[in-house]
Amino acid sequence: MRSVTEHQKVVADLIVPRAPIDMPLADALGLVLAEDVVAPLSLPGFDNSAMDGYAVIADDVADAGPEHPVLLPVAEDIPAGRTDALTLKPGTAHRIMTGSPVPSGATAIVPVEATDAATDTVAIRASAKPGQHIRRAGEDVTAGTTVLQAGQVVTPAMLGLAAALGLGGLKVIPRQRVLVMSTGSELVAPGQPLKPGQIYESNAAMLAAAVRAAGAEVVASPMVGDDVEQFRTALDNHVGDADLIITTGGVSAGAYEVVKDALLKEVEFVKVAMQPGMPQGSGTAAGRPIVTLPGNPVSALVSFEVFIRTPLRAAMGHPRPSRPTLTAELTEDLTSPRGKRQFRRGVLDAETKTVTSYGPPASHHLRWLASANCLLEIDEEVTELAAGSQVHVWDLSSG
Repeated sequence: MRSVTEHQKVVADLIVPRAPIDMPLADALGLVLAEDVVAPLSLPGFDNSAMDGYAVIADDVADAGPEHPVLLPVAEDIPAGRTDALTLKPGTAHRIMTGSPVPSGATAIVPVEATDAATDTVAIRASAKPGQHIRRAGEDVTAGTTVLQAGQVVTPAMLGLAAALGLGGLKVIPRQRVLVMSTGSELVAPGQPLKPGQIYESNAAMLAAAVRAAGAEVVASPMVGDDVEQFRTALDNHVGDADLIITTGGVSAGAYEVVKDALLKEVEFVKVAMQPGMPQGSGTAAGRPIVTLPGNPVSALVSFEVFIRTPLRAAMGHPRPSRPTLTAELTEDLTSPRGKRQFRRGVLDAETKTVTSYGPPASHHLRWLASANCLLEIDEEVTELAAGSQVHVWDLSSG
């Protein structure tokens, strides 16, 4: 059998990045910058007021106080957005709003709370230091400065900065586009009535969500029966611009294995020394990389975590593509099959760094995986672990 490490490399080699593209700001959140961003202008672009109040010459109000206000005629009113150049003459004040350009000659802003808020002759009841409440041009960003770096994941604050700099978009590594296909004639879409022997399809919904949670895009998630012609038709109809195909089911050793039957000449089907998720496949179909996963739901999602999620995120440039891992103390005795790397569902207590296995190890127990927050990884050569042992844990709650 192929080792987990060997199959991880095979799958990783299939998933390659797309070329960087210019993405509108509205669509760039969560993507990774493909190049540095150099500020085309300074922020602020001009001296502006940090307060609603009055632009003054500090020397004119040096003696102002609550009991002895200084009276100054209000020569101009400066709302935000006023664009004409103004000059403040000695012995006068300009009423000014937050963000408005400071008139030439003004050396301070007196907050409106320190005045009587008059619009003709204002009573200034506090002195002001030179530069008080004035935001200087370029004090946040100087034109020509590198403000964002390639490899950063785009955040709301970064989008705000880009917009403030007048940028309409950012050059980013685009999302991987993934086609998810589930197979099985026994499958019925949720919401439809079941006949005897039928089950509701869950893998497509689950894996499509896992793809999106990893930051990629799902182009389609069709469900097809165990018919080779139907499978090939659905594949051809949906592959479109997909960068990766993921299938579930139809890869085991029995009859009616539709994925195997349809792709035997294009995909290498192997057994991987792991539990759950032994039957796997990888290759190229319809001109696209394809990874074929087993059909049992726990096997499918664990296989996605072990083989696909990390290289998928790496292909989108994420600086931390892998799940966080740690070593935790096992709270119970466990056994594991020799020769297979076991991935057990578990509950991790991050504060005490202790972990407990959760539910049976069989691959159809989806309920337990739904409530687990980690995977316990037990090496191939380990058959028994005693309570108190240290075990390798994948933290599914973050990353």
